[in-house]
Amino acid sequence: METITRTDLDLPLIHRGKVRDVYSFGENILMVATDRVSAFDVVFNEGVPYKGTVLNSLSAFWFKKTEEIIDNHMVTAEIPEGLPPYLSGRSMVVKKADPLKIEAVVRGYLTGSGWKDYQKDGKVGGVQLPEGLRNGSKLPEPIFSPSTKAEHGHDQNITFEEVKEMLGHEAAAYVRDKAIELYGFGHEHLSKCGFVLADTKFEFGVFGEEIILIDECMTPDSSRYWDKTEYDKGKLVSSDKQYLRDYLETLDWNKTPPPPPIPKEVIGNLSNKYLDAYARITGHKLI
Repeated sequence: METITRTDLDLPLIHRGKVRDVYSFGENILMVATDRVSAFDVVFNEGVPYKGTVLNSLSAFWFKKTEEIIDNHMVTAEIPEGLPPYLSGRSMVVKKADPLKIEAVVRGYLTGSGWKDYQKDGKVGGVQLPEGLRNGSKLPEPIFSPSTKAEHGHDQNITFEEVKEMLGHEAAAYVRDKAIELYGFGHEHLSKCGFVLADTKFEFGVFGEEIILIDECMTPDSSRYWDKTEYDKGKLVSSDKQYLRDYLETLDWNKTPPPPPIPKEVIGNLSNKYLDAYARITGHKLI
């Protein structure tokens, strides 16, 4: 399969994000998941084979699985007639929702920025946690740990009280409760597939009068998957984008553009992790 890092369709371009090219498509939107990869908010020059197809197809899988929990923006994951064949598997027609200005992060385990926050004051997202937890510790219960959705620069962790100020009490509570319910569903399914869902990020939008799930859902880009067998041995072995972040941390790089080149071996390993995650989660191999 050809690696696609950019699309230039004969449609009005709305936005070219870190991974997705978004086009106006009649009353809907066409989202194309490219093979671009970003880390630390920097987009790299190399593409990751099959990455876009995994993200798009896995999101479609989860959208169908979770539609009884909350409606989502997917209209179809089938390629619309008249568009280039290379979009097959990596494009999705979605409803034109108005995105909420937060990232709805749910953490079931302590790691990443949550671990860093915990080390400062024992709290994550304003939630006081027990003493003595370690990197990778399972939390007493999943917590809603929202962040801002920055147009430029890094997202910032915020509290639920701040979300209420931004969205209103009722909408904030709905987003929190649905995000935690989605996480619980995903955690249970992934556990059967040999993964631990450490944390994940959801995005929501308003369509008509309803808050719906948008963007992507429980993919290796928006989630941390750990191998369950290794976790039970006390090791945090990632099957997601964390593998790339860990590699980049070994470099003398200040995490600002221009990005360093990614070795072919690292690209290949990352691609294999995404493909393996897709196969284990859906029960079907992509290639």
